[in-house]
Amino acid sequence: MRLHWLGHVPFEDAANIGAWAEQHGCTVTNTQLYTGAPLPRIEEIDALAVMGGPMNVYQHRDHPWLLQEKRFLEQAIRAGIPTIGVCLGAQLVADVLGARVVQNPHIEIGWFEVETVTESAGAEPNDHPPLLPDLPTRFMAFHWHGDTFEIPRGAIRIAQSRACRNQAFEYSGHVLGLQFHLEYSAQSIEKMLAHCGHELVQAPFVQDRERITQGLANLSMSRELLDSVLDSLLGHVASNGAS
Repeated sequence: MRLHWLGHVPFEDAANIGAWAEQHGCTVTNTQLYTGAPLPRIEEIDALAVMGGPMNVYQHRDHPWLLQEKRFLEQAIRAGIPTIGVCLGAQLVADVLGARVVQNPHIEIGWFEVETVTESAGAEPNDHPPLLPDLPTRFMAFHWHGDTFEIPRGAIRIAQSRACRNQAFEYSGHVLGLQFHLEYSAQSIEKMLAHCGHELVQAPFVQDRERITQGLANLSMSRELLDSVLDSLLGHVASNGAS
């Protein structure tokens, strides 16, 4: 399987998504969009991961590559390529599927509980088996976002938190959007604190550095949940040896 991931800033990478892919014998490539690097042809990839970043999905003037990225995402989804978007990546996926991305009522930074739900958006029936059948009813996850997505029409809302109603959705049996970060490693969080630590303001759902660091004990469970998510979304592609 050829997994390609899209990066928006130097300090956010595929982290444990890349680790899962390598452990499953996949070829891992990436495009760092902020450098002006070209995107691959859709025929050159078997799966796609769209990572996070501090920009807004509508900042086309400041980041003109966003328009090219959105066209690429539309092509990938239309082609049936298994796609996972995380944080900004999930917002981009929601945007290309026709849903709005708006400011969340709360900034959410740190370790907060996520609760799973099942709720369809729109009248279309969903004939696909659930992508995340084994996700716990409640689990702790790491968050770093100020925006949120609405659920695309025809998608299923699958998670929420106290601070953010729309934490995850699945669409058409091969697309998954996660507002929270299961893919982060300790190094990922260290880089976020180094580059975005100024965002740790006094707010109801913003933790300080000490509480975030104390929460690193949750990373082993996050990795288990991520592996389960990727097994469900990408496992069949990896086992079939698509290339």
